[in-house]
Amino acid sequence: MKKMGKFHYIIPVFVPDLGCPHQCVFCNQKRITGLDDVPDREKVAALVEDYLKTMPGGPGIKREVAYYGGSFTAIEPALQRELLAPAYRLLIQGKIDGIRVSTRPDSVSEDIMALLSSYGVNTVELGVQSMDDTVLFKSGRGHSSRDVLRASAFVKAWGMNLGFQMMIGLPGDSEKADLYTASELIALKPDLVRIYPCLVLKGTRLAEMFEHGEYNPLTIDRAVKICRKLLLMFERAEVNIVRIGLQPSEQINLEGDVLAGPYHPAFRELVESAVARDQVEYLLKKAAVEKAVEIEITVPEQDVSFVRGHKGGNVEYFKQKYGIIRYATVINFNLQRGIVKLTGVDGRKVDYTVSRKELPIVDKILER
Repeated sequence: MKKMGKFHYIIPVFVPDLGCPHQCVFCNQKRITGLDDVPDREKVAALVEDYLKTMPGGPGIKREVAYYGGSFTAIEPALQRELLAPAYRLLIQGKIDGIRVSTRPDSVSEDIMALLSSYGVNTVELGVQSMDDTVLFKSGRGHSSRDVLRASAFVKAWGMNLGFQMMIGLPGDSEKADLYTASELIALKPDLVRIYPCLVLKGTRLAEMFEHGEYNPLTIDRAVKICRKLLLMFERAEVNIVRIGLQPSEQINLEGDVLAGPYHPAFRELVESAVARDQVEYLLKKAAVEKAVEIEITVPEQDVSFVRGHKGGNVEYFKQKYGIIRYATVINFNLQRGIVKLTGVDGRKVDYTVSRKELPIVDKILER
């Protein structure tokens, strides 16, 4: 069970490596999901029912069935109906509140949208990966940026929520291309986005390229720096960032499936912490603080771990750069998430505030 928000629960149904007419250089769905078999109607029904037994109910609780993996709308229409039917039945009964599917941009048409609509699907996520056609070609995606525009228009026209999945660090990719992709996706006004750093997985063409020196993956530090910019761009545009980084799984963590690349089980926390560090540093500069022994940072409760950094990384950063020995974080329950206040320096009360959307780095990115 995936929890997207405080009252939003996702029931994942994986349909691995099915229907896709291409083999992307980075893709090995069986490695990512740990699944080999496609579930049938009975298995989907049993799976969803089991999840529902563990979920809270009542007003304000949203429960959604999500079909992940593979390319859902590229499989035979009869099988699509077979897989969607159990979720649609529960939707009609009021036991769930939504159905989403993930698919390829070149596997969306008027007929497909009609089928999805008839089974209550209300969200379609497109595996865009990049809006740079050279990157798409080198990655073996088999679709172009124009397919993304066309598919997005279909989803919007049918009144469904539009989601995008983008990937950084692909063959031929660059930070410039990633920022371009983000700006192009923002222009399409999506409802949500997922950002994944490209990993080298066993059993993929990318693994062969890596072993032969034809591909150099991003480091974790580099991936975090790029994703921090993407996060700020999408937040400025008020696009919901559902995920940053591949979700940890037993298969990836314990079986050594990741040969190389920026995999970290707390990757989003690294990114959020990098943004929070930018905020604190911005406030210190605004307060003309070059050295200090003690500072007091006031933050909303949910952001304390980010301001302190993963495993205290930000605390150590400011100690090394500014000589700060006491890095105090004070909770203010009335502050909105994403806002950081500098309220004390060496025992002196100060009052400097910055939200993530106000960081100058966002304007610099958008000016490019």
